[in-house]
Amino acid sequence: MTDANDPSDINIRAARVVDFEAIAALMSQPGIRSGTLRQPFATPEQTRKWLESLSDVSVVIVAERADRILGMAGLHRSKGRRHHSAALGISVDDDHRGEGIGKSLLTALIDAADNWLGISRIELTVFTDNEPAIALYRKAGFEMEGTHRAYALRNGVLADVFAMARIREPAAPKAA
Repeated sequence: MTDANDPSDINIRAARVVDFEAIAALMSQPGIRSGTLRQPFATPEQTRKWLESLSDVSVVIVAERADRILGMAGLHRSKGRRHHSAALGISVDDDHRGEGIGKSLLTALIDAADNWLGISRIELTVFTDNEPAIALYRKAGFEMEGTHRAYALRNGVLADVFAMARIREPAAPKAA
């Protein structure tokens, strides 16, 4: 029997366009909608179009267990003089929080940023009352940079978010 709190049975892989229905269902969950800037009642077709429109500078991954998508995360690289930075977003199934899924997704994206993409600044916003996410981000090296007041409408009230970032200094070249 699988331990729900053991993330070793989680498969992290690239999101695919064929995942659109599962991703739409995931992203429509009340907890995810409340914790993100996603609009309510997005259709699977809108999600499909979004997946099809992702650029080559975005990395979008899913976490699945037994062929069921339980989480999604993305790293969206900036352009021009901000090419060294990327915005991060993570969503985990309402019924599977606290099982290491968010940590697995975050770890995979940080690895991609550090070791494959040369991204030295990862930034995000998180609602100020999302203590589990804030704790996860802090453990991964993210630091508070400020508070955006009245940032987004959530449940009929303008809610605040924290701006957080993880900055990795580029490694010095190895001596020959």
